[in-house]
Amino acid sequence: MKLKNGFRLRSICGENVVVAEGLENIDFNKMLSLNESAALLWEEFYGKDFELKDLADKLVSHYGIDYDTAEKDCAALVEAWRNAGVL
Repeated sequence: MKLKNGFRLRSICGENVVVAEGLENIDFNKMLSLNESAALLWEEFYGKDFELKDLADKLVSHYGIDYDTAEKDCAALVEAWRNAGVL
């Protein structure tokens, strides 16, 4: 998997938001808000190929949570990113 080019994580009013680059591409109805964990993963893996296991491993190492919980959360995140069109 790979996050699509042309999107950037920005902090807007204290919120982590993924937006399309360039003013002509901004559609405020299609911004993607990320929690702290999702933003961590976006920053770590943007521009890189990754697998679900890579995402889960990052959460385990960063937060010290169990692998099964991390994998379940990452699977939901990947599905959300697919639905948003950024993956």
